[in-house]
Amino acid sequence: MPNSTHLIEASGIAKTYQSQDHSRRLVLSDIDFALNEGEIIAILGKSGSGKSTFLRILAGLTPASIGHVTYRGRVIDRPARGIAMVFQSFALFPWLTVLGNVELGLEAQGLDRAERRRLAIAAIDLIGLDGFESAYPKELSGGMRQRVGFARALVVNPDILLLDEPFSALDVLTAETLRGDIMDLWTTRRIPTKGIILVSHNIEEAVELADRIIIFGADPGHIRAEIEVALPHPRDVASPAFRRIVDEVYNLLTSVPGREGGKRGPQGRGPEPIGIGYRLPDASIQQLVGLLEVLSAPPYSGRADLPHLSESEHLSTDQLIPLLETLTLLGFAEVGGGDIEVTDVGKSFAEADLQVRKQVFAGELCRHVPLAAHIRHILDERPGHSAPEARFLSELEDHLSEEEAQRVLETMINWGRYAEIFAYDYDRGVLSLENP
Repeated sequence: MPNSTHLIEASGIAKTYQSQDHSRRLVLSDIDFALNEGEIIAILGKSGSGKSTFLRILAGLTPASIGHVTYRGRVIDRPARGIAMVFQSFALFPWLTVLGNVELGLEAQGLDRAERRRLAIAAIDLIGLDGFESAYPKELSGGMRQRVGFARALVVNPDILLLDEPFSALDVLTAETLRGDIMDLWTTRRIPTKGIILVSHNIEEAVELADRIIIFGADPGHIRAEIEVALPHPRDVASPAFRRIVDEVYNLLTSVPGREGGKRGPQGRGPEPIGIGYRLPDASIQQLVGLLEVLSAPPYSGRADLPHLSESEHLSTDQLIPLLETLTLLGFAEVGGGDIEVTDVGKSFAEADLQVRKQVFAGELCRHVPLAAHIRHILDERPGHSAPEARFLSELEDHLSEEEAQRVLETMINWGRYAEIFAYDYDRGVLSLENP
């Protein structure tokens, strides 16, 4: 039986998608989750971990393949009255005014025109857009368009508000202002909402807003860790307690499986192996080299606090995390306690000339990334020392979606070409041991 103290509860959720070749890919696995009344939960995880898919399942927009979701004890199998969602992409109808966009949900509920208008105007005023009722989306800034999205969600007086990265498309100052306004509405109880679930890519944002932070792992998506944030609102982002939680989240998000905190495996053994279908981080060689050079030089001299590094080098969380994961994966750095420390191998790489860098990179790439070693082995074994990229793409699609498999192979090709462990002919789509 569902727990009556939970606003919404997910039990044993799994989600499988079928690709064009009729193969099935598991994107979410065995997720148990509950939102309590008066609680804000933030969900963080690397790209492709299924965060938004899970949120859509909670909203009743996407069915689960296995398991079920209950809202106040009733199973959700379609969009439920009482649950509203705000999307990252604004999702406004350009031919409707602000008032028309906000009225949409009320119209679906069958309210008459006068009541729709009254409630919509009240929601527009609440969110700070009074005076713009007759404006069209093209007349509004990004921040104002997202306010319309919030007004459209709040006008139906939702019990639960689901937020899918609602601030990520906004500039820093606009996002900060809108976040503050939403939290003010929440803490002063000027909205009837009893619980909020926020999917985010911004660590500081999650620690600032949430009572609990759920960390998603990937391949398939699953709950990897949960962190309580027992700090009163409004939160002092400079306080030691706040920074400790930020450091903990950074550590969890940037560690590679089996290498959490830069630690070695059981009884001092090396890190747990990963497979050829590992979702390689989307990190370019130029960015990796640049970050490693920055870390190795003063003022960092091989060690940096991650939040400070992000701020000083003007790197967003989405930009920084793939770079950190790659440096950790290749053994160039270790992450722990919210810090990153360059290893001896990483220092040797940063101090070397171009040709030695390529040799070091090639060695670590084949040692730590099974896909790189696999491609090189196949090319070594083939009589002509070449193979079509489709051969490797097919193998990756056993583990990843077609789109993600293509991205991972492109990343691998870029890394492999830099390391000169193989060459690639773009026109023919062929990998080989000789430059074309």
